[in-house]
Amino acid sequence: MTEQERMRDYLLSLEPDVDPLCGEIAEDAITREIPIIRRETAAFLAVLTAMKRPGAILELGTAVGYSAIWMAGAAPDGCGITTIEKDARRAAEARENIRRAGLADRITVICADAQEVLPTLEEGSYGMIFLDAAKGQYGRWLPMLLRLLAPGGLLAADNVLQDGTVLESRFAVKRRDRTIHARMRDFLWEIKHCEQLQAAVVPVGDGVAVAVKKR
Repeated sequence: MTEQERMRDYLLSLEPDVDPLCGEIAEDAITREIPIIRRETAAFLAVLTAMKRPGAILELGTAVGYSAIWMAGAAPDGCGITTIEKDARRAAEARENIRRAGLADRITVICADAQEVLPTLEEGSYGMIFLDAAKGQYGRWLPMLLRLLAPGGLLAADNVLQDGTVLESRFAVKRRDRTIHARMRDFLWEIKHCEQLQAAVVPVGDGVAVAVKKR
């Protein structure tokens, strides 16, 4: 076991018991190999949400609703969450999980391609945006997300370290992964050098990029 794995196991051992429904959703998703945020990432996301206290949250990549439920649990009363999922089966499953969590009045699932939905949303209307959809599209979506993010708003993007492969030379990754490798590197460079953002990359879970839109 590596030092990093030992550290992760120890930090996970500190986590309190998860809500039974969230635990059930996570266990089922892992069994079926549906990608959801890692447990430590969920805790980090909840802290970010509680600190920011946004009036509205936008999520790209609903999957089965796990991360949206986590954010709703940490968000202030009155905060609405809009989450976009392209896969119709997953969107339907997310709606059912959200209903079971008693959050159907706070979380709206849109089943569509984010590229088509984002231009239709109101400028500056989100205090927090969580990006956890197709990793190769992060950079493509960034200009639209900046338009939607309110001044002082928080952008968080998951899986930016790509299980450590983002650290490697493009020649060290498999040929089929080189496009996403290059795009993720470009995305990280862009948010770190964007004049509109103050950004950091946090090595929690599979890496979370966190950025605040300057006022």
